[in-house]
Amino acid sequence: MNDQRPTFIRFGRALCGDLNQAERREWWLGNGLGAYAAGTVASTLTRRYHGLLIAPIDPPLGRWLVFAKADATLLDGDREIPLCGNRWGGGAIDPVGYVYLESFHLHGRMPVWRYAFGERTVEQRIWLEPGANTVYVAWRLDADSSDQALALRVRLLVNARDHHSNMSPGGFSPQVALAGEQLQVACPDCFTLRFQTTGGDLQPGWDWIENFDLPLERERGLADRDAHLCIGHAQLRLQPGRWVGVTASLHESFFTNLDAALQRFLDRERALLDRARSQHLSDAPPDWIEQLTLAADSFLFARPLPDLPDGESVIAGYPWFGDWGRDTMIALPGLTLATGRFDSARRILLTFARFVDQGMLPNVFPGAGETPDYNTVDAGLWYFEAWRAYLEASQDDAALAEVFPVLAEMIDWHVRGTRYRIGRDAADGLLYAGEPGVQLTWMDAKVSDWVVTPRIGKPVEINALWYNALMIMADFARHLGQPAETYSELAVQAHHGFQRFIRPNAQGLFDVLDGPTGDDPTCRPNQIFAVSLPHSPLDAATQRTIVHICGRELLTSYGLRSLTPGHPDYRPHYLGGVWERDGGYHQGAVWSWLLGHYALAEYRVHGDAAAAQARLLPIRDHLLDAGLGTISEILDGAPPHTPRGTPAQAWSVACTLEAWHRLERFKQQSSPR
Repeated sequence: MNDQRPTFIRFGRALCGDLNQAERREWWLGNGLGAYAAGTVASTLTRRYHGLLIAPIDPPLGRWLVFAKADATLLDGDREIPLCGNRWGGGAIDPVGYVYLESFHLHGRMPVWRYAFGERTVEQRIWLEPGANTVYVAWRLDADSSDQALALRVRLLVNARDHHSNMSPGGFSPQVALAGEQLQVACPDCFTLRFQTTGGDLQPGWDWIENFDLPLERERGLADRDAHLCIGHAQLRLQPGRWVGVTASLHESFFTNLDAALQRFLDRERALLDRARSQHLSDAPPDWIEQLTLAADSFLFARPLPDLPDGESVIAGYPWFGDWGRDTMIALPGLTLATGRFDSARRILLTFARFVDQGMLPNVFPGAGETPDYNTVDAGLWYFEAWRAYLEASQDDAALAEVFPVLAEMIDWHVRGTRYRIGRDAADGLLYAGEPGVQLTWMDAKVSDWVVTPRIGKPVEINALWYNALMIMADFARHLGQPAETYSELAVQAHHGFQRFIRPNAQGLFDVLDGPTGDDPTCRPNQIFAVSLPHSPLDAATQRTIVHICGRELLTSYGLRSLTPGHPDYRPHYLGGVWERDGGYHQGAVWSWLLGHYALAEYRVHGDAAAAQARLLPIRDHLLDAGLGTISEILDGAPPHTPRGTPAQAWSVACTLEAWHRLERFKQQSSPR
């Protein structure tokens, strides 16, 4: 298996044998259908969301935990050696298989454990079948091990709960039976989970295992106990150099050949990297960018519609987010264009075009039979930037001609006014938005009736996006031979009006104008978009001031703080229950997705692409922490910037990829031939 996949995410005994370190590092896999698998290096469960198959029982995103664990024990004569670990209420850790863990690494995205005891080494791998709700758990005795008979006993733990909930003993009662070579777990009217072994046999059973401790849920102020049902064991015969294992699937028909399934997964990852490499004009990207290229794939998933059966969308983050309009449009260039997946970009853009209403994109994508919720002012504006990036990369004039009427109608709705008092102020050409009790911008934390960061008025990033969208529409109209004067005139008015954001004495930009209490001078990162977006309404000197202020007050190694530390509302740590965490969500937490925008803004004002690109390099270190090979949603504002929030966030990955690739192109364009 010597290939070009990144393998730098690797840990030896020093980390694997330290439970705290091994538990804080998590692996995550997606399958392109909304399903995922996740766990820790130590193989303990620390979240309600950890499991080997969490799949959309109610597609596309009604996800349930169906296969929780496959706990293996090596049988060596009279010796029993655990290759697993569990954490129990009260603090006990039993078994402690991590003490035998010689190493852990990611082979691309695939987690790989190597357990060593004396002269023997056993490797374990887990992967999902792309495009199917099927998971493989495989073990292999090293080829140079002795021929003495060894076996694995694998305890199979299942569940049948929404992945946002917890289970109590007896909470469900499936029908468990052998059917030929399969062990079938049937929950009538819900699902049937089918198990099959390679190199072994299945033995049914029935035993509730309770009191699993979930410390990360306790940290979030949520229920911290869970129970799983053991429905039997797999008895596997280990032979040197040969894969044995368990396949679990929600499909009636599935592949069980471990070697072929493993090769399919690896071939697909190689194809993803080859496609991304084809976008480069020179050398292949560094290993950490290739790792993010693979991570990007986990966020893209099928979102079929009646008139668009191949529709696609973006999961905003694992484990608890679905597909949101704002996150999807922000993430689209990095997830699809930087990785060479133009077809996916087009399908996503057209999927969301079906849901444009009164000039707006839905904030939360509707489930089957649900009504879309349009409580966002920025999703629709980011839609213009996503189309600009797609057309720049693809030159797809046919798609532009198809969508142009939709985009034109969106501008028209913003001019004459739409939901939530969103509309253009004719006095200064800027967009106003908001009403009490509703949060419309990306700083959208709300607890019950408490809107934590109310931004009613004219938010700075909304109007930077508005100006950018108007300039884009003027360019689109000219490209299609359509009248562009209206968009150009609106852009000129917005340009003049935007100068109102400039604070005196080189203090940067106001965060919000014309709010209920006047203009808000709070130092937040939203002003960076007035520099990082392709069309800026500011002169060069003001742009330099903004980059300097954001760099001085907000910049960290992994992103920008959401609030300057000097503000009385600043929260240095993102901890506590729901009320405390949501109250601090935008009050100092570092947001990773903003680092790419800062790097692009820095390049714009200083012109040094290599220096701007170097701003992104600390992300490589972050890939070895928290969600391995991917980027967290947020981090603490105070050093050492401990990762918080979702361990795998789409726009964090995407904006880093997009910025790196754009800066790489700038470097190549400026280098002597």
